[in-house]
Amino acid sequence: MAEVTASDGVRLYAEATGDGPPLVLSPGYCQTHENFRPQVEPFVAAGYRVVLWDYRGHGKSEVPEDEAAYSMDQVVDDLGRVLSWAAADEPAVVGGLSFGGLASQHFALNHPERVRALLLIASGPGFKKPKAQAGWEAQVDRIAGWLERMGFEGYTSGRAAPNSIGLAPDLPAAQAAGRAIEAQDAQGVARFGRFVAGPASSTLDRLAGIEIPALVLVGSLDAAYQAAAEVMTAKLPKSKRVVIPGAGHCVNIEQAEAFNAAVLTFLANPPGEIR
Repeated sequence: MAEVTASDGVRLYAEATGDGPPLVLSPGYCQTHENFRPQVEPFVAAGYRVVLWDYRGHGKSEVPEDEAAYSMDQVVDDLGRVLSWAAADEPAVVGGLSFGGLASQHFALNHPERVRALLLIASGPGFKKPKAQAGWEAQVDRIAGWLERMGFEGYTSGRAAPNSIGLAPDLPAAQAAGRAIEAQDAQGVARFGRFVAGPASSTLDRLAGIEIPALVLVGSLDAAYQAAAEVMTAKLPKSKRVVIPGAGHCVNIEQAEAFNAAVLTFLANPPGEIR
């Protein structure tokens, strides 16, 4: 594990395990690196160097108080610095869940030379229509306001559980993810929501320009992301869509074995060549 220094001096938590081609996984909004713990051992065993990290304001990363420290451009730059720390200039498999998938799309569009393949998990391209975007920002603002008032205590045992630790909260991996989530600084996560996750711009009109293999993966019970998965698969030139039966939003925790198998099968037999 390490502290990676961002361009503005903010300290970012990161860890890298294993050797071989780098594979970086970015969590969803409000989640931490611990949400991807079930993937470390099997992906390392398959020959990858697995990189986990926390966004600024999240997990074990520093929590800037200045609102200007939070933007999608800064998150993209942060991800690049984490990759430089973990794997120098070697191109990586880049992926993430929910917001992490959107951040990965932005990274691939800004730095195509640094991405070998994309893993877009329970994610979408953001909202293109102003009304839909406004509704999304209002939803994130409500979450941020709740966190500011109530904090994270009890967060993963209430209504937020399905989207934060999954539909099987008694699983050890879900419990570990929940403890890490509830240990966060709620004010920092709220700022991230208002200034990064909420206003994040759509990638929809640019997806056709991502010419690397992309896995679009969603749980069969994750109704909110089914249409987005279909749209991204249609737009991305070298994409494959996989639906994991019996899984909701946190598919990598709820159905870890099926998820891991789907990712490794994709990386071994991608639609198009992984450079």
